[in-house]
Amino acid sequence: MDFSSGPQNLNPTIYERTEERTIQASDYDNDVTDEIDRREIFDLIRTINDPEHPLTLEELNVVDLDGITIDNQANTVQVQFRPTIPHCSMATLIGLSIRAKLLYTLPTRYKVGVNIIEGAHIQENQINKQLNDKERVTAALENNHLRAVVNRCIVPQNS
Repeated sequence: MDFSSGPQNLNPTIYERTEERTIQASDYDNDVTDEIDRREIFDLIRTINDPEHPLTLEELNVVDLDGITIDNQANTVQVQFRPTIPHCSMATLIGLSIRAKLLYTLPTRYKVGVNIIEGAHIQENQINKQLNDKERVTAALENNHLRAVVNRCIVPQNS
C-alpha cells in the first residue's frame, strides 16, 4: 500500500449521520439476554475514520445497515462495504480496519467476514480474499506500522 500519494477522491460526497440509538432501561439490566443486532455492529464500525479524509465510513456511505448480516445462532457477522471510488487504493486498509474493530470488540465466538459489495471495486475478488484470510490479517496486524495506521482509523476522532 502506498500511503504517500494524495487522496484519490478529492471531493467525496458526504452523507448525513444516522441518529444515535435510544438507550432503553433493559440495556442496563444484566439479567436480560440481549443478542447482538445489526445496529450494534453498525454502531461499532460507523465511526471508523477514512484513511484519506477527516470523515467517518458512515459519512462517506462506505458502510450502512443494509450491508450487515448477523446470525447469533451460528455466531457469524458479515459486513459488506462500498469504497467511494472503484479503484480506491485504500479499500484493503478500510476493510482491515472494519475487521480489526470487530475482532477487537466482539466476543471471540463470532466469526467475522468483511467483503466489498459486488461490483464496487475493480479488484474486489483479490481484496476480499486478503480480508478473509486469517493468516494474512494476523500478519498485517502484527506489523507495527500497519497496526498504527489501523488504530488511527478505528479510534473515533469526532463521535
